[in-house]
Amino acid sequence: MTAARHLTIGLENTYILLAENSLLMDIAKVEMIREAIRARESAIIAFSGGVDSTTLAALAFEELGKKALAVTIDSPLFPRQQLETASQTACEIGIQHKILPFSLNSVPYFSANTINRCYFCKKALLETLVELADKAGYNVVLEGTNASEIKGENRPGYRAIEEAGEKIFSPFVKFNVTKEEIREIASNRSLSAAGRPSAACLATRIAYGQPITTEALEKIEKAEEYLLYLGFTQFRVRMHSNLARIEVAGEEFEDALRKKEKISRHLKSLGFDYVTLDLEGFRSGSMDEPFMRKKAEEERKTEEE
Repeated sequence: MTAARHLTIGLENTYILLAENSLLMDIAKVEMIREAIRARESAIIAFSGGVDSTTLAALAFEELGKKALAVTIDSPLFPRQQLETASQTACEIGIQHKILPFSLNSVPYFSANTINRCYFCKKALLETLVELADKAGYNVVLEGTNASEIKGENRPGYRAIEEAGEKIFSPFVKFNVTKEEIREIASNRSLSAAGRPSAACLATRIAYGQPITTEALEKIEKAEEYLLYLGFTQFRVRMHSNLARIEVAGEEFEDALRKKEKISRHLKSLGFDYVTLDLEGFRSGSMDEPFMRKKAEEERKTEEE
């Protein structure tokens, strides 16, 4: 009995020690980020209103005050509801906020929707933000890519960030801050974005090789607005030709089946020919899966030869 009691106490102390170490690590990373931002003296923050950019904007505002400007790019890729959320979140932080119109026509090769589509888009967006920073007298553009995001094999958007040079600074990558840690930082600051589901631009819903058009983006946006209205929290409406493939979180799967007639009827009224529910549920980057399988198969064959 005594041995068991000592073991319990030992485990409890270990848990407390681990928790304290985690907290100290969090504080240390936050301080390094703050110091790096402070050294830049003024900054534009690429701001979507998601947890990453919100946390970064909050840290920048703490350090730079009026010398920090949150900029949201307004294009057909950015849902209207998300644009409204970004404005509200900037007000919550207290940071200056600018909405910058952006035309997809200015992005070469983007509408063809190749596997490296994100590279062309990100490159054009960063160039737009850097141009604004230069004109308005800001020293750097801060962007919120985190350490968790750059581990996948198909990350053409991050390649554009790496090529941008010193005018773009990604603190969460620099100091190895993960998505989970960012949510903790946001929660410690009582930011409403702390629990906000991950979002991605609407182009990620369209199958590679299928042209990206304003009409297709609007159709997807309206379909996802309806799912949000029905109470779903983490989902995507993927578009394959004129078929809608719906991904929902595992815990919301039964709810999707209960509401299948409503969902199918509404999405068909938007112009989809077919409406399907993906049996694997929600997962980020599902459009990359065929590409990754093909690549793995080619590598396997090469090894066998």
